[in-house]
Amino acid sequence: MKELDLLKKDWQKNIAFEQVSEAEIYKMLHLKSSSIVKWIFIISILEIILWTVISVFFNTDDYLKNIKHEELDIYFEALTVFNYAVILVFIYLFYKNYMAISTTVSIKQLMRDILKTRKTVQCYVWYNLGMVVLSLLFGFYIAFAYNPDVAVLMDKIGNNTKVMVITIGVFVLIIAAFLGLFWLFYRLLYGTLLRRLFANYKELKKIDL
Repeated sequence: MKELDLLKKDWQKNIAFEQVSEAEIYKMLHLKSSSIVKWIFIISILEIILWTVISVFFNTDDYLKNIKHEELDIYFEALTVFNYAVILVFIYLFYKNYMAISTTVSIKQLMRDILKTRKTVQCYVWYNLGMVVLSLLFGFYIAFAYNPDVAVLMDKIGNNTKVMVITIGVFVLIIAAFLGLFWLFYRLLYGTLLRRLFANYKELKKIDL
């Protein structure tokens, strides 16, 4: 009987130890996840500041003045306003996700918040990549349709199918190169944080089982 009582006490101690360990693991994962989402929020703000500074040095006004089509500036302004509005919505969602993860006390809720944050960031990255392609296509259209120098060049090569194919291929490569650079930028910037966040999710899933 004494041996049985000792085994029971030992078993109870092990259960208590496992509960304490799980609580400590959850606390650690909670803090790590909150920190990661906070950095996603901070980086998104720094990113919009960076692109704003860059846009000051690469202003389209001078280009439109050179080709004598200042009236097109309204389209660039509309695209810029739309882009900033969407990005500000994403920044708000990042902040909302950060507050949700910071205040949650449930493992299941934390797991749901992590998945929600990953989905929001992924949508944000895809939106930005889409805007890169749209901006390049819009820029090329303006150049071909309104730049007299480009128009003269296209007239010269218009009857040469081989040169036309090469020209189109070069523009496609330029778009692909820019898209690849931005994809790599976002993969390094946000992808690293998302991988760490998902690693936390998998650890939480082990606790929740």
